[in-house]
Amino acid sequence: MGDHTVPSRGTATSALPRPFYRLAVGDAVSSYGSQLNMVALSLFAYQAAGSAIGTAGYLVLRLLGGFGAGLLAGRVVARVDRRLLMVGCAFTQATGLVALALVPEHLRIPVLYPLALLFGSAGTLSAVALRSSVPEMVGPQLRARANGVLVTGRSTAMVLGFASAGVLVAWAGFHAALLTDAASFAVFGAVVLRLPLRTRSDGGAEAAAPVRPGGRWAGLVLLRALPVVGAMVAIRLVDAFGSAAHNIGLPVFATQHAPGNPAGVLGLFWATWAVGSLGAHQLVSRLMLKRGREPGERAFAVGTALMSACFILAFTGLPTPLFLVVALGAGLADGFTEISYTTRVQAVDDDRRGQAFGLVASAESLGMGVGMLLSAGLMERFSPLTVVGFSHAVPIALAAGFLLLVGVGARRRRAPAAPADRALSDPA
Repeated sequence: MGDHTVPSRGTATSALPRPFYRLAVGDAVSSYGSQLNMVALSLFAYQAAGSAIGTAGYLVLRLLGGFGAGLLAGRVVARVDRRLLMVGCAFTQATGLVALALVPEHLRIPVLYPLALLFGSAGTLSAVALRSSVPEMVGPQLRARANGVLVTGRSTAMVLGFASAGVLVAWAGFHAALLTDAASFAVFGAVVLRLPLRTRSDGGAEAAAPVRPGGRWAGLVLLRALPVVGAMVAIRLVDAFGSAAHNIGLPVFATQHAPGNPAGVLGLFWATWAVGSLGAHQLVSRLMLKRGREPGERAFAVGTALMSACFILAFTGLPTPLFLVVALGAGLADGFTEISYTTRVQAVDDDRRGQAFGLVASAESLGMGVGMLLSAGLMERFSPLTVVGFSHAVPIALAAGFLLLVGVGARRRRAPAAPADRALSDPA
């Protein structure tokens, strides 16, 4: 149950296939579009509805779309050509954004809300298909390096997105922002369509992988068979709840501590956070991959606990230099955790991998949606530090318990184990 050993040092330091870097660039471009999408469409919904309820409705519907798609993702990714699935999701989102940019003003709300469900579901299906395909694109022993490259590209896109989204909307308007967003998804779709890398373990012409039995209870069957993955899904759910709390709490905190320039404090925090996330790939490469190790359960647990601790510290009223150090640490731990859990789940057999990533996506959407609703209400009665402290204390406790169980499992595995015990602790 511990972190997995790379088969050989030479293999761990092998270069990724060149086409994969094109994919990483395309994914970064679409991530920039997603960041622009969140900012522009949140403001778009607010102006179209004339109240904050418009923004909340859009965000909730988008999360509902992601939650539902996550529950279905296992079957879809197992039965449908993953390359065409990613391409279809990308061009579907691009088409929806173009339609929204061209729709008359009086039809904006009737069109926007159904599109929120579409954007949430298409984004989740595309993400599950991509993450499920990475081990087949680069080889199982290079998946941690590949995930690091993808996280680096997305973090770069977030830095650029935070820096330019508000400026683009203010300078060129919603139409330009929506069309730029649509173009970013079209670029990703075109890159994936021409990508000369296989996306399924059979190595053939993308024949559908066999679907294991389980029917509508396939998710529960998977979690029972893979308890480690189930524990990680649970931790990601409560971690998403904490993420919702700090996302809602940071604007309140910034307004209370810097009433003259809350937007500046908020922008500085997230920009610093994104810079920290950029360093996660280097951290994994230098501390683990060069030593013949790849991140797994232990790294995931440690990263989750450190990330939550940093977000709690951010609300304690630290001096600006320490505030930025904490933001940097939160970003670094967040990126490290993302690489770790993605790499670990990718160790699951190919025909179950989509189901595992779909469950993670649903858990994250559920945690974020419920967390946003509850945190907004709790902020009316309690301080941001209290709400964020409680919300992030839970994932810290779960991560600590998970780390303890991982250590116990590792000791059991080193000792002579019965066949049933070995099957229960099998990482795949």
